[in-house]
Amino acid sequence: MNPKKLWRQAGQWIGALTLGAALCGQALAAELHVLSSGGFTAAYKQLVPGYEKASGDQVVSGYGASLGGAPDSIPSRLARHEPADVVILSLPALEALVAAGHVRPGSRVDLGRSLIGLSVRKGAPKPDISSVEALKNTLLQARSIAYSASASGTYLSTVLFKQLGVADQVKDKARRIVSERVGSVVARGDAELGFQQVSELLPIEGLDFVGTLPDEVQEVTIFAAGITTEAREPEAAKALLRYLSSSEAAPVIQKTGLEPIPAR
Repeated sequence: MNPKKLWRQAGQWIGALTLGAALCGQALAAELHVLSSGGFTAAYKQLVPGYEKASGDQVVSGYGASLGGAPDSIPSRLARHEPADVVILSLPALEALVAAGHVRPGSRVDLGRSLIGLSVRKGAPKPDISSVEALKNTLLQARSIAYSASASGTYLSTVLFKQLGVADQVKDKARRIVSERVGSVVARGDAELGFQQVSELLPIEGLDFVGTLPDEVQEVTIFAAGITTEAREPEAAKALLRYLSSSEAAPVIQKTGLEPIPAR
């Protein structure tokens, strides 16, 4: 056979093999859909690019509250069967999704512990919440109070205000914030005090962080992840959860206001 023809055929075979390898690589890369609630969002946004680079997968992100019936809450999104391989939200909400058949039993991975904190508008006087009595007085003296529509706000409105004996006094000036960060409401001056998970308050510009609730009345929230029952990429979902709970992810989680939970 003509040597030139052989070289041409060889070049065609090599080209075909190269294209096939590239297509196989594309097939192996997953498009992973993740829904994350606010408490873990700051850490999540910083960690996802590292996962994408290491895995070659593409992560498509959505955000919403752990609880409630708002259209963008995670339970509402799953009820509409929005694409989701992984959900990241408060532990009680995750357990509720397992019970409802939306999340696979046994897929839970704990990621971080979160505390509830208080912020005020930048430059505003910082009230005293260093003790239970000081917190009670601050709530009574406040002109307006904002709290979240998710786990922290549910605790304030159904437990803490009653425990402090101020539920009746604050009911007309305390507002549940739906589909928006509490810190954003405070930063633009629409509320004097803003209570939410610390990790949700710290990233908001225009705020001064006051501190966390006193230990005696603090509510610790664990943020956890799970794989949905309708996951299209369960293996990639497992890889993402391993990454988010790894020792490499822990410094980022801590920096964003959460206490990392080591993988078991």
